Amino acid sequence: MMIMAEEIVTQCAIATHGNLKIDYQGTEISLERPWRRETMHSLVKEATGIDFNSFGQDVEAAKIAVFETVVESTLVQPTFVLDYPVEISPLAKPHRSHAGLTERFELFICGREIGNAFSELTDPIDQRSRFENQIKQHNAKRATMAKGVKSTEGEGDEDDYSYEVALDEDFLTSLEYGMPPASGMV
Repeated sequence: MMIMAEEIVTQCAIATHGNLKIDYQGTEISLERPWRRETMHSLVKEATGIDFNSFGQDVEAAKIAVFETVVESTLVQPTFVLDYPVEISPLAKPHRSHAGLTERFELFICGREIGNAFSELTDPIDQRSRFENQIKQHNAKRATMAKGVKSTEGEGDEDDYSYEVALDEDFLTSLEYGMPPASGMV
C-alpha cells in the first residue's frame, strides 16, 4: 500500500506538474522516492524527547496531545508514519511483531495527512472486543459531557460524543463467516 501511495502521488505530480519537485508556499517538497518511513513512537521521541510509552494506557490522549499537536506539522517532506497503537486503530490488524500496535500507516506531506491505510482486522473475536471497548470509552466520555464537564482535548469535542454508538452485529457476523486478508487506503 505504501508503494501504491507513492506511485499514485508521483504519477499525479508528473501528470499535473511535470516534475517531482513541488514548491508549496515557498517550501520545496521532493516527491522523489523512496519516502521516509518512521514509527509514530520514534517520531514523537525525535520531536519531543518523550517516550510514547510513558503515557501508559491513555494512548489516545498521547496521540492528540503529542503527535497531532507537535509532530504532524514537522512532517513537511513525504513521510509514512507507521505502527499506530491498537487503541486508535479499531479496524486494523494487530502488528505481527509488536504487541499493542497495528499494521497501519498514515502518509503526511506538508504537515497534513494525505492518506491512511492498514491491514484489515479479520478476526471477529478481536474485532468484537475492540468495538466493545470503543463503545465503553465513547459512553464514558458521553456521560462526562452530559454532566457538563468540559473536555481538555480540544474545541468541538462535545459534538464527537453527542450521538449513540451501537455494536455493528451485521459486520461482526460477516467476519464470523470469514474474510480473506485485505488492506485498504483512504
